Amino acid sequence: MDDGQQATILLSDAQRLDWLRLIRSDNVGPRTFRSLINHFGSARAALERLPELARRGGAARPGRIVSAAEAERELAACARIGVRLLAPGETGYPPRLAVLDDAPPLLAIRGARACLMRPALAMVGSRNASGAGQKFAALLARELGQAGFTIVSGLARGIDQAAHRASLASGTVAVLAGGHDQIYPPEHDGLLAEILAQGGAAISEMPLGHVPRARDFPRRNRLISGLSLGVVVVEAAHRSGSLITARMAAEQGREVFAVPGSPLDPRAAGTNALIKQGALLIANAADIIEAVAPILERPIAPPIREDDDQLPLFEPENNDRDRINALLGPTALALDDLIRISGCSAAVVRTVLLELELAGRLVRHGNAMVSLATPD
Repeated sequence: MDDGQQATILLSDAQRLDWLRLIRSDNVGPRTFRSLINHFGSARAALERLPELARRGGAARPGRIVSAAEAERELAACARIGVRLLAPGETGYPPRLAVLDDAPPLLAIRGARACLMRPALAMVGSRNASGAGQKFAALLARELGQAGFTIVSGLARGIDQAAHRASLASGTVAVLAGGHDQIYPPEHDGLLAEILAQGGAAISEMPLGHVPRARDFPRRNRLISGLSLGVVVVEAAHRSGSLITARMAAEQGREVFAVPGSPLDPRAAGTNALIKQGALLIANAADIIEAVAPILERPIAPPIREDDDQLPLFEPENNDRDRINALLGPTALALDDLIRISGCSAAVVRTVLLELELAGRLVRHGNAMVSLATPD
């Protein structure tokens, strides 16, 4: 059983270096990266335009642009520990992740890439999980692995750890919030070594040396769900990271499964709430396998993009910039509403938003929502 994606691109060494420089430069995220590549035709051309675009967006000084020497050092360091940086469409890049509009332009992959090509199911849950919760998560992971699915999780304590250990023999993927040399929690360094030794893999979009911060975990969670056909939540309190993963899964069009728990246990409050909101209640691995069987029969198709990146960049009039800036604030606004209320063309609005983002003044949210960044 595999997800059947054929390689569609192969970056040259020079292109990979330029792509790495662009994605590591200040204020360039996955969506902005894609817009820049599509507008300017290459990462090298986009790199030349970054200072000008940031200046237009109101940046007091140009953002940091990673040099070729820095990018070469990162590539060399990755090679020393067996990490490959792959682009969407290259052999070994997870096919379901590749079609997302915020897929990492370069994904750092370590271990057996074959397990990333198989259909995957994510398992997440409480870090301080009960013994019963960990036992059930292990049972699900083992049976799903035996059925041919790769098990994806975040290498955290509790449910993540139980799912990884139970699926070592069948193949499991650890999604890291930091660089490959900055494992969190540190005591799971040995677990990661076992995963890699037994045919599993680890992935990250962060550079080597990056120590995970609180805001990196939601970014990591979108990769957990993006890799997978669906996300299984086993024990999650209200306002937990596992519920963020479930929400992202729903936004990405993935299935959301929840294991019910006692209403007396706060660790089950989040999973019980998910079931009320429409998540599929599951009692065993067979429930999950039955639910995803129709999805496996369909080809992997990209979602509807939030924007049309093929629109050319325009030099807006100053009053256009002023009007669009005045409509933005700390509260997220839908892109379609911004275009309609401003009276500007879609191309002009997207150009101004790109300039603001490269100046570090814009935040992009899910569902094509944008807001002005608030000072740290």
